[in-house]
Amino acid sequence: MSPKYTKDQPFGFNNYVTNIAIVGATGSVGEYITKHLLATGKHTVTAITREDSKSTMPPGVKVAKIKYDQPDSIVKALQGQQALIITMKTGQNEASKRLIAAAAKANVPWVVPNEFGPDFATRSDMGQDSGLLAAVIPVREAVQEHGVSSFIGQVSGFWYEYSLATAPQAYGFDFKNKTVTFLDDGLTKMNTSTWEQCGRALASLFSLPQYPQDTKDESVTISRWANDVVRVESFFVSQRDMLDSILRVTGEKESDWTIKYQPAQERWEEGDAMLKEGGAKFVQGYIQKMYSRVFYKDGSGDFSDKLDNEHLGLPKEDFDEATKRAVDMVESGYNYFARG
Repeated sequence: MSPKYTKDQPFGFNNYVTNIAIVGATGSVGEYITKHLLATGKHTVTAITREDSKSTMPPGVKVAKIKYDQPDSIVKALQGQQALIITMKTGQNEASKRLIAAAAKANVPWVVPNEFGPDFATRSDMGQDSGLLAAVIPVREAVQEHGVSSFIGQVSGFWYEYSLATAPQAYGFDFKNKTVTFLDDGLTKMNTSTWEQCGRALASLFSLPQYPQDTKDESVTISRWANDVVRVESFFVSQRDMLDSILRVTGEKESDWTIKYQPAQERWEEGDAMLKEGGAKFVQGYIQKMYSRVFYKDGSGDFSDKLDNEHLGLPKEDFDEATKRAVDMVESGYNYFARG
C-alpha cells in the first residue's frame, strides 16, 4: 500500500479518527479500551453487539446491534466508522472475518484485529509452537485481501493481572495452594501489560493524526503502524519478580509458598499432550502450552527494543499496584471462563 498524505485526501477529509466501533466493549480488555477512548473526549464510541446481547454499556457509548448471519446488518452498523476494534475470546476467526468484510464494504480505514499478546507473528517459531500464529495470520490476510482497511495489531505480552489470577498454567501461580512453578530457573524476563495500559495505548494511538501532511512531515501518525503492530508494555519481569511483588503486596513470607521448578520445554510438551487429550484438560493444556513457550530462554517473550510506549506517551506503572489487582481478583473468585 503506497504512502498516504493529508495533502492528497479529498476535500473535507478529517485527519483525526473521531468515530470508533468496538466489538467486546464490556469484555476483559475491551472494557479498558472503551474506558480510555471515552476519557480522551475525542471519540464517539459505538459498541457492536449481537441483537440478543444483554450487556449494559458505560454512559456515553452508543450501541449498534447486528446479526452475524446477516452481513448487511454489520455493514450498516459500521457505516461512518473510522476504526473497528475487535476484542473477543480466542478462536472466533470466522466472526472476525465477517466483521472485517463488513468493515471493507463500509470503507472503515483502520481495523484492530483480535490479537493481543506476545509478538506471535514476528517470532514465528514461538507463534507456531504456541498455536496462536494460525489464528493471527488468516485474520490479517483477510483485512489485506479486501484492500480497503489497514490492520494494526497490538503486541502487549500476556495480560498481567489475568495471567497471575486465571490459572497456574499461565504464569505458574497457584494461589489456593500457595505454590508457584518456576520454569527453568524462574528468571526469564518477558514483557507483560496491564489491561489499563492496553486501553491507554489504543486510545493514544487513535488520538494521533491518521497521516502526515506531506513527505516532509515527520510527526508520529497512525499510518506509522499500518499493516503492522504497535508494541507496548507495562513491565519487563520474571516469575521471580512476580513472586517478590506478591510477597510485598500480601505481607507473606517466601516460606509460606512452595517453589517448584520445571524445564520450560517439558512444561510445553506436557501442555501439548493435555490439549491433544481434550475433554476437561483441553483448556488447561491450551493455556499451559501457550504460556510455557514464551518462557523459553530464546528471547521470544522480549520485545523491549521495539517498544512504542514513548511514541504513545504511555506512563510508567506501579508493579505492586498491578499485582494487588491480581491478588484481589483471586480473592474475589475471578473466573475468566465464566464471563459471557
